[in-house]
Amino acid sequence: MNLSKKKQLAAKVLKVGKKRIHFSNENLAEIKEAITKQDIKDLHAEGIITIKPVKGRKRIKKRKTKRGPGKIKKKVRRRKQTYVKITRKLREYLKHLKKQGIISNELHIGLRKKIRMRDFRSKAHLREYLEGMEEINLTPIVETKVKPKTKEKRKTVEKPKGKLKTKEKKK
Repeated sequence: MNLSKKKQLAAKVLKVGKKRIHFSNENLAEIKEAITKQDIKDLHAEGIITIKPVKGRKRIKKRKTKRGPGKIKKKVRRRKQTYVKITRKLREYLKHLKKQGIISNELHIGLRKKIRMRDFRSKAHLREYLEGMEEINLTPIVETKVKPKTKEKRKTVEKPKGKLKTKEKKK
């Protein structure tokens, strides 16, 4: 007997998968006669059609989550922001030194490569590295803060002091 259509109908009516539907072997004739959804519901109520439990992992035995180096997804944004800040600061400082003629062009290029490779943690670290070199003398440098280039300052309009007069309500 082929009861695949009956199984499909029962799965649709009982809202479970076809694999979970189980027909009782003694009452296969009654199942074959069932045509409507109501017939299937009645057979389920009598216990002729049963639903198998869900297969799978028990909730008690929870799978251990894998926390290997490939699974950890940290935020990159903060690290990138710090890298950009330090790099810009150091490149600006190098540009300043080159402009004053303290470092040569070849040294400038080499130091820029070291900055890109993150050899220097901070501006102080770069200064310490340069002071360690014998050909460079940083003592006569008076550091001045380099102001970033900005457009002309906008003219500010003075605001009147005191309260503004509002229209009084007519009585």
